Amino acid sequence: MNREDFTEQIRQELPRLRKFLLAACSGNRDEADDVAQEALLKAYTAAVHDGAFHDGTNFSAWLFRITYNSLLSHQRKRARIGVHTGMEELQDVAASINSDDAFRYQHLYYAIEGLTVTERTAVLLFYMEDRPIREIAQLMDTHEGTVKSLLSRGREHLRRLLK
Repeated sequence: MNREDFTEQIRQELPRLRKFLLAACSGNRDEADDVAQEALLKAYTAAVHDGAFHDGTNFSAWLFRITYNSLLSHQRKRARIGVHTGMEELQDVAASINSDDAFRYQHLYYAIEGLTVTERTAVLLFYMEDRPIREIAQLMDTHEGTVKSLLSRGREHLRRLLK
């Protein structure tokens, strides 16, 4: 894949990728941008310089796999150094978004923050990205049954957290 093809593919996928990461990062735009930047750099290097992307492969799924791995890596790094997003910080983040949107989605971001990274990823990919379970399993490098279980647990946790 050459640079121009990569740029065109990214241009098509970027709005969905940013939407996914914003939700996965509980509305924290800075964190979502950090993960996106890391994922896009890895994808560019792999696709253009290393030739790791092959024609006929689903670019969107390939990119989201890299993004998911970058998100996991970012979350592990934050946990290792003891960074945790508290409720006050989430309120500040939500308030810094468009004020109408912040108010409308604030409770949802709080609930999503309460999910594990794997539950959050499965729920967001399934419900927000409309990705099939088979593709989510491939993206997360797990079995379809595990994805179904993550979706079930995620829905139950969200149900409890949103009450």
